[in-house]
Amino acid sequence: MSYEFLQQYWWFLVSLLGALLVFLMFVQGANSLVGSLGGGAEGRRVVVNSTGRKWEFTFTTLVTFGGAFFASFPLFYSTSFGGAYWLWMIILFSFVLQAVSYEFQNKLGNLLGAKTFQMFLVINGILGPVLLGGAVATFFEGSNFIVEKDNLTGMQPVISQWANASHGLDALLNPWVLCFGFAVFFLARILGILYVMNNVNDENIRSRASVRLVGTTIAFLILFVSYLVHLLLKDGYSWQPETGEIYMEPYKYLNNFLTMWYLLVLLLVGVVLVLYGIIRTIVSKTYIGGIWPVGIGVVFTVLALLLCAGWNNTAYYPSTADLQSSLTITNSCSSEFTLKTMAFVSLLIPLVLAYIVVAWRKIDSKKIDKEEIANDEAY
Repeated sequence: MSYEFLQQYWWFLVSLLGALLVFLMFVQGANSLVGSLGGGAEGRRVVVNSTGRKWEFTFTTLVTFGGAFFASFPLFYSTSFGGAYWLWMIILFSFVLQAVSYEFQNKLGNLLGAKTFQMFLVINGILGPVLLGGAVATFFEGSNFIVEKDNLTGMQPVISQWANASHGLDALLNPWVLCFGFAVFFLARILGILYVMNNVNDENIRSRASVRLVGTTIAFLILFVSYLVHLLLKDGYSWQPETGEIYMEPYKYLNNFLTMWYLLVLLLVGVVLVLYGIIRTIVSKTYIGGIWPVGIGVVFTVLALLLCAGWNNTAYYPSTADLQSSLTITNSCSSEFTLKTMAFVSLLIPLVLAYIVVAWRKIDSKKIDKEEIANDEAY
């Protein structure tokens, strides 16, 4: 395994974790609609308990995604997580708020009341997807940071710094970052709606979910298509392997998809699966399995976009403050020894995925309903 192969391999693994994380944000999507899907108090509790069975998967994937990024591309971790810490702190705080809300909303002695904690779930359901989507958009739009590796040889050990005092929140001033962030938000809602329809045995909830799926899909398609067209037509951040120089290339991301045609195929297959699952759910009154083709399509689509951001001599974390500070998978990765050692450990990933599948099937062996909430231990 060459050093170059290991860099490409670990960018693939990090991208795959990111794609799985977007799929698992159906938890946030359903929580953002807990009131309109559930209707009354009893229905809201059914929806909360439906997502409550899976929220640990999302949280664990988020932590694993961050850990994999730290281990394989530490300069990105120190630059983004250290410089844009307000953005990441808000994201992490909203997920901690989610965990607390599940555990305490119906505990004895809860002075805030169940509705307050359910409102916290709604907050996480909105902030989580929007801000995570915005963070991913900076892979294409750039962030305001400076990297000075020469500091390692001087008295100042800090090599990455944010170029302004906003520490990441300035990204939200870019309308295209917001466009992609809200596209991820509405995508999470689509996934949440489809998941609840599949997981909850309640015709009233399924009926409300089917109605909301139409409007949510329209909003998502407008935002996603707008951003995809913008991405394919914009100048991108390239780097010269021989010199390490970063430069602007017209139609960079379009060229990436044309050069790496297999990513274009993966993107198109993903989009078709997403549309198939949504359309079949809307036109059929009995079909409740839309979460699976849409979920697989989301993983394919996000994986193709993230691989496009890092492969083919592309700067995956471009700097708008100093072009030459932009990060690539070559100038920001760990040592060859570290990447090779972790590559052997990564061979255990299929076993972990198999465990998740088995656990998922066990948890979903019975559709959740109001009777189960009333008689069994529940959130």
